[in-house]
Amino acid sequence: MRKQFAKTMQELGKDERLTVLIGDISHFLLKDFEATHPKRFYNMGVAEQAMMSMAAGLAMDGLIPVVHSITPFVTERCFEQIKDDLCYQNLGVKIVSVGSAFDYASLGCTHHCYEDIAILRSLPNMQVVYPAAPHEFDALFRETFTNGSPTYFRLPAKTHNIQTHPRFGEAEKIKSGKDVTVVAIGPQLQNAFDAAEELSRHGVGCDLIYLTTIKPVSAVSQKMIRESLEKTEALVTIEEHSIIGGVADVVAAIGRGIRYDEARLGVRDMFLTNYGTYDEHCAVNGLTKEGIIKAVHEIKPKNNL
Repeated sequence: MRKQFAKTMQELGKDERLTVLIGDISHFLLKDFEATHPKRFYNMGVAEQAMMSMAAGLAMDGLIPVVHSITPFVTERCFEQIKDDLCYQNLGVKIVSVGSAFDYASLGCTHHCYEDIAILRSLPNMQVVYPAAPHEFDALFRETFTNGSPTYFRLPAKTHNIQTHPRFGEAEKIKSGKDVTVVAIGPQLQNAFDAAEELSRHGVGCDLIYLTTIKPVSAVSQKMIRESLEKTEALVTIEEHSIIGGVADVVAAIGRGIRYDEARLGVRDMFLTNYGTYDEHCAVNGLTKEGIIKAVHEIKPKNNL
């Protein structure tokens, strides 16, 4: 994902408005952009709040700044600047983060961030995009690059291997089924897909819906989600994020008034205080193929399918 980020920046660098600001990370990754466009590349050091305000000033001068750093430092630390300088002014700054959720699992809670989608969704004018494959980032960044709105791109360390066709603001139906609606975001699409394949072999059909844009979700996509919930009357959401304020809440708002059973897979209302690997954190939070299958059977027991 980070390699694709660097490649996309280099290719779009011919647009003289594109300016990249980093918070003392990805120096080597972006060396080609820095060499080609030295006057449009700034390493701001560990001063993310100043970097965000500087990006706002550059945007007000007609440039398109891209701000890049580790997720907790570029979202939670900068929330006031994002709110006042970017969203209130409605400036087209693009924020590209790495290390969301527990990607930096071994570094502990200071480097975890499973609230970024929730806090940024709450801000008017902010767009939230979560690509989980290189082609998704490239397509979605190019589509939103010049739209004039503040946009947050959450780049995970893990990717999926599913063929997708991302479009900004649109949900994509990956599989169709009549028994349960499964909505996944990020790299958890891979586990959701594998679980849906396993369930189908046992006669359980999943409507598997994938969101690369968390905010906004188009009216057409909202209609698709509502129709799925009305059909299946069962929902499982899967996200490497808090179950508060993430995709589970997005779908709940879309499905308001529809009666369905629900299971939310993600980070509970708690800090992940234990050290471990990414896979171990996923397992603890039920973010595995087996965890998804278990959740499906708990809300739709076999004798009801």
